[in-house]
Amino acid sequence: MKRLMSLLLCAAFLGASGANSVSGASASGANSASGAREPKFTIATAPYVFTFPRDHAAHPDYQSEWWYYTGHLRTPGGRRFGYELTFFRFGLRPGDPPVRAGRSRWRGRQLYPAHFAITDERGRAFFYTEQFAREALGMGGASTQRLAVHAGGWTLEGEPLADGRFERMRLRAASGGAALDLVQTPLKPPAVHGSGGISRKAACASCASHYYSYTRLATRGSLTYGGARFAVEGQSWMDHEYGTSELQPDQAGWDWFSVQLNDGREVMLYLLRRKDGSVTPESSGSLIERDGSVRHVPLQAFAVAVPPGARWRSPHTGAQYPDRWRVTIPAAGLDLRLTPTVADQELASTTGGVSYWEGAVEVKDANDMPAGAGYVELTGYAGAVSL
Repeated sequence: MKRLMSLLLCAAFLGASGANSVSGASASGANSASGAREPKFTIATAPYVFTFPRDHAAHPDYQSEWWYYTGHLRTPGGRRFGYELTFFRFGLRPGDPPVRAGRSRWRGRQLYPAHFAITDERGRAFFYTEQFAREALGMGGASTQRLAVHAGGWTLEGEPLADGRFERMRLRAASGGAALDLVQTPLKPPAVHGSGGISRKAACASCASHYYSYTRLATRGSLTYGGARFAVEGQSWMDHEYGTSELQPDQAGWDWFSVQLNDGREVMLYLLRRKDGSVTPESSGSLIERDGSVRHVPLQAFAVAVPPGARWRSPHTGAQYPDRWRVTIPAAGLDLRLTPTVADQELASTTGGVSYWEGAVEVKDANDMPAGAGYVELTGYAGAVSL
């Protein structure tokens, strides 16, 4: 779902700059008045078979793409932090040739926003910052040959392991006295979401993406926060998604959930909310078993309920967000309670004027016993999303 956020972040910039972002139903496009074929961004269609390690890299034929990391870290002394580091790629115009030697270094066909956040659970505090880099002058970039992405000085570098599905990754970001330097090692193979290689968001032809996750990453490294540098370890979640033109005019926002259970399973769920209060029928999720196998979870197979009065009002935007959830997947024997570790985890007025809530949550079972950890993303509560 974070890939949709990249569209929102870039929309205001495109409107202000006059860039022509054309998207369509195929890579070839339709005939123009001159008879030439207009280039179009590729849309996500089934069947699609992921090929690793190639598909860890960038896919510039699609309009938008992201590499998204969240996790739960602890210091040797037991202090706990949540974190988010996300790299976006957004294509300005389909058909533009890639930047090559001999061309102007000011030329660029991609934008690279990035978000970095730390949740301090002991201090009940939240820090976030962002980058917005253009491809011009090498300020931002993503390789099409291997996993290598950068936005300003923030970097993501991958190293394929013996099994090509697995990639050891290093994340580095620093801003405003906070920093991350983390090495991620997958404990399970990539989990492909949806059916036929696509994750559907609505009924239209382009309303889908190619979407997979590393749902359990062993994480080690360092975190700098509040003037101190900590050695940390823990577990992380990585999403990689790419597609074109997913949002529909009647959609107001989405609620996205990732949960790493103590029993070795993981859950991803998303609810796409309409402006009339209903939920898009294509909302769905995945259950990842202990052995890494993936079960598609359609909307009718799960439920997400917000208890009466479980709302948090942002002091920054005035938006009211849900702040507790009951998540049930009866066929999997799951009845979970999710609660934010810190109430205020809102990224307020990011580039493009978009505000949303994304933060660490604790997970308990129906008996109020610890059951895991997770992350939740909430958009459209500080104003309906639109392009």
